[in-house]
Amino acid sequence: MIDGGEAIRKLALNVARYSGLAPLAKPFIGGIGAILMLHRVTATPAKPDSVNRHLNIAPGFLDAVIADMKASGYAFVSMDEAVERIKAGGKGGEFATITADDAYRDNMTEALPVLEKHGAPITIYVAPGLISGTADLWWDVVEEIVDACDSLTLAKPNGSLTIDCSTTAKKVQANIRLHVYLTSEVREEDLQTVLRDLARASGVDTNGPRLRTLMSWDEIRSIAAHPLVTIGAHTINHSNLKRLSEVDARHEVGAVRGLLQAELGQEPRHFAYPYGYASAVGCREVGFVRDAGYTSAVTTRHGLLRAEHAGFLHALPRISVNGRYQSVAHIRTMLSGVTTPLANAGKMVVTI
Repeated sequence: MIDGGEAIRKLALNVARYSGLAPLAKPFIGGIGAILMLHRVTATPAKPDSVNRHLNIAPGFLDAVIADMKASGYAFVSMDEAVERIKAGGKGGEFATITADDAYRDNMTEALPVLEKHGAPITIYVAPGLISGTADLWWDVVEEIVDACDSLTLAKPNGSLTIDCSTTAKKVQANIRLHVYLTSEVREEDLQTVLRDLARASGVDTNGPRLRTLMSWDEIRSIAAHPLVTIGAHTINHSNLKRLSEVDARHEVGAVRGLLQAELGQEPRHFAYPYGYASAVGCREVGFVRDAGYTSAVTTRHGLLRAEHAGFLHALPRISVNGRYQSVAHIRTMLSGVTTPLANAGKMVVTI
C-alpha cells in the first residue's frame, strides 16, 4: 500500500530526475558529503509487505547504491574521518559514511559482506536495553499485536477506545493509531508497561521480535572487532529524549557510554538520537549529547552535509536509504541536494 505522502515524495523525486533539475543542481547545492542511514539489510524479510518495510532494504540495493556513489566520485569513510572532513570544509572531495540504527543481525550477516566488497565503513548505533531485553522493539511488537487481533481496546483518560483490526486495510490504520497512541498519548516512561499489557492480552511475546532480528552481545562484540565497524550509542532504551525529564534524558545519553564500554571494552564516540525527528530531539537534547562528550551525533532529518555543519556536529542530518524508495535514481536525486530544501521548509543547512 502506498500512502499519499509516499506518492507525493516519489512524484517529486521523479520530476527532479526527469526534468534534468537534479543533475544540473548538484554542482551548486550538492554539499560536501552525506551520511547514509540504514536499519535492516536483508534479501529475505519475514514480512515483505510489513507496515515497517521502510526499515528494510535488500543487500543488492545497498551494493548498487555504494557502487553508483563510488563511480560518481564519493569516498566512503568512517564516522571519525567524516567528522574531520566536515571540520575541513569538505576538502579532499565528496565523501559518504554509512550508519545503521538498532544493531539488526542482518547488518552482520548480509550487509557486512557488501561493505567488505567496497571497503565501506559503517557505524552501528546500539541501544543496550534492546539487546538485553529491558526495552522492546515496540514497532515490531505493535505489528504483531495488530496481526493477532480483530479489535483492540486502548485506555484513554476519558474512557476506552476500541480499534477495529478485522481487515488488512483496517490493520494498517490500527498500526498507525497505535503508533500515535504509544508515542504521543502514553508517557514515555509508561510505554513499555502499556505495550506489554496489550501484548499479553493479545497472546504476543514482546521478546520475539528483538530475539529474531537483533544481534546478541556476543555478535555485537564480534562485529565490533571488524576493521570497518564502529559502534555508536543510541541511548540505553531507545528512548524519545524530548519526552523525558532532564534527569532521565541525561541518564539515557550519558550512562549508555559506560554500559557499552562494559560490554565492548570501549566507550562510544558517536551518538544517534532515537527517532531523530523534531518531536524527539531539539536544542535541549543536543546540549545533553554535547555535554556527555560525544564527537558527533546524527538525527533523522533529511539533508546533505555542508561546510557549515562544522558548527553543528551534534545535529547532523542523514539520507535515509529507505525500503520504500529502493531506486538508485532516487538516491542520486537526494544526493543532488534538490530534496533538502523541499523536506526542510527551504533550509539547505539542516540541523534541528
